[in-house]
Amino acid sequence: MKEGTPILKSYIWNIFTQFVEAIAPKHTFHAHFSLLFTIGTTLAATILAAVYYRINPSGTANIGLIFILAIIQISCHTDKYRYGILAAIFSVFWINYLYTYPYHAFNFTMTGYPFTFLVMYFISIMTSATTFHMKDQASRIKEDEILIMEAEKEKLRANLLRAVSHDLRTPLTSMIGASSSFLENEDNLPAPKKRELVEQIFDDANWLLHMVENLLSVTRITEGGSNVLKKTPEAVEEVLFDAISTAKKRYPDLKIQVQIPEDFLIAPMDPLLIKQVILNLLENSYYHAHSDRSTECRLSHDTQVIRVHVRDFGTGIPPEKLVHIFDAEPSAPTSAADTRKGMGIGLSICKAIVTAHGGEIEARNCVEGAEFCFTLPKEEKQHEPND
Repeated sequence: MKEGTPILKSYIWNIFTQFVEAIAPKHTFHAHFSLLFTIGTTLAATILAAVYYRINPSGTANIGLIFILAIIQISCHTDKYRYGILAAIFSVFWINYLYTYPYHAFNFTMTGYPFTFLVMYFISIMTSATTFHMKDQASRIKEDEILIMEAEKEKLRANLLRAVSHDLRTPLTSMIGASSSFLENEDNLPAPKKRELVEQIFDDANWLLHMVENLLSVTRITEGGSNVLKKTPEAVEEVLFDAISTAKKRYPDLKIQVQIPEDFLIAPMDPLLIKQVILNLLENSYYHAHSDRSTECRLSHDTQVIRVHVRDFGTGIPPEKLVHIFDAEPSAPTSAADTRKGMGIGLSICKAIVTAHGGEIEARNCVEGAEFCFTLPKEEKQHEPND
């Protein structure tokens, strides 16, 4: 008996495989699963219909709804039209055989029967086809979203590459020129000039270090999205003051005026990355505003989000640059002071970080100067599927 058991299992499996291949030409796991799911769901509907009929023999009209529900489930969880259609055909004949007069016999000759079962058959087929079409459409939409996300990542990488080549070239050239002048004329240069050259090299080196930090951050975001964020509930005021303190250490002559509300504002965030966003905005104001007035940092909020504002009182942003200012596209400098520091890559990193946190960032011109504002959700957004 034990020797015959493997042979019997093999024989049953071969018959099942031949049946699957007859229904689905491609011999795949999905074909096996679809067939097994169809058989199991149809069997479950049959048992449920039998139990319901035993409890309520006069409610045969509702038995059709049980089988239609089974057809919908089969259409949703199988990968071909044919399974829902087979289940629909089986349901029509099974209901006719068991639950309509004359019982336990096929009879489509009675008045009204052909029309009734024809309508039920087409309802079942249309239900199957519509459900499968909706599932296929949802799958295509998901694939399109993935392609769009990949295209955006590639665009960001390409823009970052252009911005990096643009922003790295000028500081490196400046460092090479300053160090070359120092080495070639060390004996002839006065002490103040030597100090000026060294300070210039130091300033450019810090700029390059800050850029590398930005690049590492944006690489984390673009590769892993919001999954790489280490979010914890943080006081936005503390993160803002931490960023301001770091900015003033880097740029001692930077003047900042802070306005915070009386409310204690908490938001889930990666504090190091949000600090970097604020630093980038302050640095952008320091290099590009060309104003002697203090940069204004303030917090505001409503029931949904917390807003961080960084405003300068300088020359503002050219209108043609506002549209693509966060796209990491290198742009021509607007003045001689801008030739040393580009602003494309830092702002694009701000957008990547804020977007990964579920917020938004925007830039706008004011009557005097320009303002950058980004939002942080007060709580994690919970997305629920639509019914």
